[in-house]
Order: sequence, then C-alpha cells, then structure tokens
Amino acid sequence: MPRRAAGAIGGRRVPTRCYSWRPVTETALRADLLGAQHQLRKQGAGPVLVVLAGPEAVDRGNLAKELNAWMDPRWLKTWAWGEASDEERERPWFWRYWRALPPRGLVALYLSGWYGPPILELAKKRCRKAAFDRRMQRVAGFEKAMVDDGAVVVKIWLHVEKKAQRERLKAFQADPLRRWRAGKDRWRRLRRHSAVVKAWKRAVRLTETPAAPWLVVDDSDAARRMERVAATVHDAIHRAMNGAGGAPPAAPAASDGPPAATPAPAAPSPDHLSPLDLARTLPAKRALVKLERQQGRLYKAQRLARERGISTIAVFEGWDAAGKGGAVRRCTAALDARYFQVVPIAAPTDEELAHHYLWRFWRHIGRAGHVTIFDRSWYGRVLVERVERFARPDEWQRAYDEINDFEEQLVDHGAVLVKFWLHVGKDEQLDRFRRRQETPHKQWKITDEDWRNREKWDAYAAAVNEMVERTSTRRAPWTLVEGNNKRYARVKVVKTLASAIRRALKRR
Repeated sequence: MPRRAAGAIGGRRVPTRCYSWRPVTETALRADLLGAQHQLRKQGAGPVLVVLAGPEAVDRGNLAKELNAWMDPRWLKTWAWGEASDEERERPWFWRYWRALPPRGLVALYLSGWYGPPILELAKKRCRKAAFDRRMQRVAGFEKAMVDDGAVVVKIWLHVEKKAQRERLKAFQADPLRRWRAGKDRWRRLRRHSAVVKAWKRAVRLTETPAAPWLVVDDSDAARRMERVAATVHDAIHRAMNGAGGAPPAAPAASDGPPAATPAPAAPSPDHLSPLDLARTLPAKRALVKLERQQGRLYKAQRLARERGISTIAVFEGWDAAGKGGAVRRCTAALDARYFQVVPIAAPTDEELAHHYLWRFWRHIGRAGHVTIFDRSWYGRVLVERVERFARPDEWQRAYDEINDFEEQLVDHGAVLVKFWLHVGKDEQLDRFRRRQETPHKQWKITDEDWRNREKWDAYAAAVNEMVERTSTRRAPWTLVEGNNKRYARVKVVKTLASAIRRALKRR
C-alpha cells in the first residue's frame, strides 16, 4: 500500500504520496513493468493515466521516450500539447483531454497534461488566482470522475532546483556540442522557475486527494528518476488490476425475458410530468403558419450565431413514439446544412463501453458557430441504464453531478444548451404504437423493446422526474414539451430553440 510522505521543495514540504517499491535491477524492473502492462490489457482494467509535470526546464519528453522503450509502445499512448489549435479553441477546454482518454486496459502518458496550461498562465500572470482555482476545481472533478469509473490517476512532479538547473545550463554553454540546449528561451524559462513551482503548489492544494495523489521525483538524477517513475507506473497498474481505481461499468447483459424494473426511490422527486396540459393543440392551418414563422426565426438566429462563433447544442429526450424524430426534422429544415449535425444515440459500442460513458458525447461537441443535435443523449445513464439495470446504483447516482459539470463546461465556453423532454400520455403512446404496426413504412419504428418499456412506465416516470429535478439548472434548464398533439409540440420546440439562440445573441 502507498504511504504518505512529504516532498521538500524550495525549503517547504509539499504533501505527496510515495508508492511502495523496492530497489531492483533495471532488467527485473523492466520485465515486471512490461508483464504488468500486458496483464492490464488482458484483464481490461484501468485505464492508468500518468501525468508527467514539472518546471519548464525538466525533460519530460526524454523520460516519456524511455518509458516507451521499457514498455510495449503499442499499448502505451503518449500525449503532449502545445498552443491550442483553432479546432480546440472553438470547444471547451477539456475537450482535448477527453478525446485523449485511452480505453480500459491501456496506459496513457500526458506530458504536463491538464495542469500545464493553467500553471504556466498563472506563472506568467495571465490569469487571476480565482480563475486558476476554478480550473483546478474542474480538474479535481475530472480526476474524480475518472477514478470513480475505474481509472487510476498518477500525477508525478519532476522537480529540479533552480540552482541545479542554472548549473546545468552553464555546462551546456561550455560544451560546443550541447550549446544549443542553453538558448535564450531556456534562460527565460529559468527566470519563471519559482513562479511555476509556486503555481504548482497552489494546484496541489486543490487537487491532492487519496485517489489521485501527487508524487515528487528528483529530476537531477536521471537513472534514479527513471527507476522511480517506472516503479510508480508498475504500482499503478497493479492498483488498477486490483480495482483500486473503482469498478468499470458493467456491459448490458443479454436476457431471455425483460429485466426487472428498478424500484422507485424511497423519497420520490416532485412530479414534473403530471401537471403538463397534454390537451394543448393547434389546428393544422394555424400550426403551419406558426411553424414557418418560427423556422424563419431559427434560420436567422443560426446565421447570426454562425457569424459570431456561437455554438448550439440541442438535446432531445422523451418517451418512445413521443415525436422526437419529427421535432428534429422541423428544426433541421430551418438550418443551414453545412453547419449542423444530428447525432443519433443508440446502445454503446464495445469501443464506447471501454471508456467513461461521457467520452462518446465529448467527441461530438461541435465547433464554434455549429449546431449539434443529440437524438437521445448522456441522460441515458440516469434513464434507460438506471431502469434496465445496465448501470449500478452508485454509477447512475453520481451521474447527476457529472452531467451537471459537463453541461456547465459547455455553457461556460459560450454554447447555447437547450434540453427537451417530449412528453405524451400512456394512452396516446399506445395509439401511436398500434398505428406504427398497421402502417407498412413505419413498422420498422416499433420493436419488442418498445412494448417491454411500456410495462416499466412508472419506473421510467420516476427516473424522468428525478432527472428533471436534479439536472434542470438555471444555466441548463429542461423544456418539457406537451407532445400529445404533434403540431403543437413541433412549434414549441422550434420556437424554444430559436428564442434560446436569440437570447444568447443579445448577451454578446
């Protein structure tokens, strides 16, 4: 088991965690590390996320190269980032890191990772401490989500004292063959050394947890540094295989009959569905006029949002046969086809099951000025996965906070987020099911699963009510749509989406 320790940096003691390891020969350690890596892949545990951070002077790249030589590079992913590209700047800050998450069974190395940019910005005085602290709180939330999902997070600070680095640069200058390694940029980085270390210490206070600890490694001794880091990674792999990072989500299991419904919670959430007036309707001619007017508003709003780089994300959830597809088509009919995408969400693939459940949604977040429409979404974790028991109670219960954090990041980045729940009565759903069965070109829409879901109506209703109660926030509210009359529902959806974009345009 790891033991608590303290790393002395600049005369101060910084809380870190030292991993248990015993001095061994390099050959034995390499063999053990390689064997553990292949066992991790075979077991499908983890993943193991290793952050290699440190002052700008340390050579993280060379250390990563050595680790790739010691391990099997096919199953070791190494990531390093420079300045954000246009594609990255047009999406939330964590988009680049979610896309770089490895599947279970693999190890990933992140050179500076999600700590590098914030620490450097604070050291250069390009951001305030309050903004830095908010970023670190988001980092802590991200790491907690990873650990809760089964990952092991290891954060290594490769430290070198400023005096030792100065002597190293002087030695480079004196050597004609290595003089290039002591350029003006290296000396400029040395002047920021103390500020970078100070910023990192602030990050430690906000992100040091028992599940995602920091380890300080002396960078001045290359051989011992490599041995220490390799032993730490070896230990992390075994922790992952022993389930120290949490348990991965269970894949949906096949069953001969319908699975039992999850019982409603002991303290049910307020009923948000029953008060909806499902008798609302619109005559056909009036609905056509209203729909065309709202589609015109939506078209103009999208065009202006595109010019100003404002992205829009629309989420469509609802009962089976509630009219989600028809509502989506009325929205897309008013949008420029070059700047929108519809993302239909079905059962997760094997690749998606090997990642955190939010991973597949982060990948589809559109660029600035684009519209992304999710037909079903990340709310499957607290709806179908909850009711059908594809997710354990602890998984879907913590998902509310993970979802709220995810949506907050989207809104903080400037995206317009609109969430629709299309609601129909149980009798209306039955009528639509029967009409689908009787209409040849609609029979593909009705499945045995749809009929089974009707038997769990009350369990789904309880899940929907809790979902709305816990995830309808001021910045990302739910819009509940009375869907018994399709014409009324479609007009309301298009109008709501257009109005949300127009409000965002007025704020900027």
